[in-house]
Amino acid sequence: MNPKVDFFFEKQSKWQACYRQLRRIILACGLQENLKWGVPCYSYQNTNLILIHGFKHYCAILFHKGVLLKDPYNILIQQTKNTQSARHLRFTDLEDIRQLESKIREYIFEAIEVEKAGLKVTFKQTKDFEIVTEFKQALEKDPALKKAFYNLTPGRQRAYLLHFSSAKQSKTKVARIQKCSPKILQGIGLNDN
Repeated sequence: MNPKVDFFFEKQSKWQACYRQLRRIILACGLQENLKWGVPCYSYQNTNLILIHGFKHYCAILFHKGVLLKDPYNILIQQTKNTQSARHLRFTDLEDIRQLESKIREYIFEAIEVEKAGLKVTFKQTKDFEIVTEFKQALEKDPALKKAFYNLTPGRQRAYLLHFSSAKQSKTKVARIQKCSPKILQGIGLNDN
């Protein structure tokens, strides 16, 4: 146990009992405990493998390279359709964790083996992401916008493409494109300040 992480397990939360049980299971598997992104992060030979975190309706352990795990029990969850690598095991109460404890250990040990084997996740390239029709049209109408968009880093391009494609209605996509176009023209990413 890393004392720098203790505060996470001591602060008020409806998931505290679950967090403590997950911590016990993970540490028993021989991983190192650190604090990253404000949550407990567990690593093997300085490589992040697992996070513990909580949401409104569940708490979870996240496997950074979860997509590479075999998932024989079909219990890993892809948080969103755009999540490429990480997968969750979700829990709604302490009993969930107790019932799945042996399976949780299996997944942790498999994550360690994936790391030992040096396996890497193959990420989609920016060119493989969908460009919604509304944004294609905007790029065709405005050569400066097109040039500015393709001058952005691949990560910034992906953020915009995901933002535009996540809207369900065409009018929402158009509104997002109009709102974001000045930032794109300035070479600023969606989440940049």
